[in-house]
Amino acid sequence: MIYTSTYSSPLGSILLAADEIGLTGLWFEGQKYFANTLPEKRISQETEILAEVKKWLDIYFSGKEPTFTPPLHPEGSAFRQAVWKILLQIPYGQTITYGEIARRMAEIKKITHMSAQAIGGAVGHNKVSIIIPCHRVVGTNGSLTGYAGGIDKKISLLKLEHADLSHLFIPTKGTAL
Repeated sequence: MIYTSTYSSPLGSILLAADEIGLTGLWFEGQKYFANTLPEKRISQETEILAEVKKWLDIYFSGKEPTFTPPLHPEGSAFRQAVWKILLQIPYGQTITYGEIARRMAEIKKITHMSAQAIGGAVGHNKVSIIIPCHRVVGTNGSLTGYAGGIDKKISLLKLEHADLSHLFIPTKGTAL
């Protein structure tokens, strides 16, 4: 069974979903792919896992790095799972490029090359944003591309983590990406 709850963050309302194993989804209201994997049959109910996720989010949004990871259980292909595992290894307040993730995946798979676009697809379909930190992934040229929650939220999350944004291309209103 899937249980859902909402969390009020400084960046807007967040929908949380969990099963008996762990968190299956975390979406900003209105984001791309919002709750697209939620089954129709679900219960709006606080659970121990959802309470732990909210505790993590409280710490995170207070500007501190949480010292624990709540139980996670996002569904996805083996490839996506492997990419998300790499995302979990990106240190708080730091960024990594899609190309670097592609190089790491190529090493793991013992192949010579991995497409950064394939990595982008897996990163973009991360169902547990913030905790699986896809907002820490940037383009090779430092561009802030591809965040389902919106570039404004990506920038806000990186600023919250005191990430060094000096090397990143931060679009201004009207700037095309």
